[in-house]
Amino acid sequence: MLSTRTALRRAGTVAALAAAGVLTAAGVAFAHVTVHPDSYAKGATDGVLTFRVPNEETTADTTKVQVFLPTDHPVLGVLVTPQDGWTAKVTTTRLKTPVKTDDGTITDAVSQITWSGGRIRSGEYQDFDVAFGQLPDDTDQLGFKTLQTYSDGKVVRWIEETQKGAEEPENPAPVLKLTAGTAGDGSAPMTASPSEPKATAKASSSDSTARGLGIAGLVAGVLGLVAAGVAIARGRSARSS
Repeated sequence: MLSTRTALRRAGTVAALAAAGVLTAAGVAFAHVTVHPDSYAKGATDGVLTFRVPNEETTADTTKVQVFLPTDHPVLGVLVTPQDGWTAKVTTTRLKTPVKTDDGTITDAVSQITWSGGRIRSGEYQDFDVAFGQLPDDTDQLGFKTLQTYSDGKVVRWIEETQKGAEEPENPAPVLKLTAGTAGDGSAPMTASPSEPKATAKASSSDSTARGLGIAGLVAGVLGLVAAGVAIARGRSARSS
């Protein structure tokens, strides 16, 4: 009986540790600032980008979010969707290389959007929607460096670039992939529709990582239970003999 109880305790401990590890890793994966959808066709027009900002702190609220748009491959015709409780400040910059479009030559583009005045509390996230008129067609991806400021003065810099073939950095910048496929009518993203409800929109690659970790945790838990069952069976066999 003693050995059976010991085996059960050990199996329970293994399962609990595995579950705790999964929850911790999943929390890290979901804590990143991301952009949705995660890809669009090159040169796509009249679409929407959603910057999802979760609060990864337990003792402070997010009070300001700054998103920096690239100016070497500018996003044209940027418009900000009003958010309840938040004030958006849009900064424009004169382009070093003007962009020629069917409507004329563009010499200025939005380089920074700052949202302030609101609060994202622990365990919550906020979506910030940005409409665009046209995406560039001369690059494979766009990085949006982001600064997240908390009520205690802490600033998290989501500015690290993810290198191809390398592990994701600790504080990656949101990245929008631009595909070689045709844009169709110019507004359809490659992974999710701007009009698709946020609750059902496809998650970023970090979500896939978290799901993978969750499966691994379930497998570890099942193995722990199997080990406990084997220990019980052996204990019963020993007593009967």
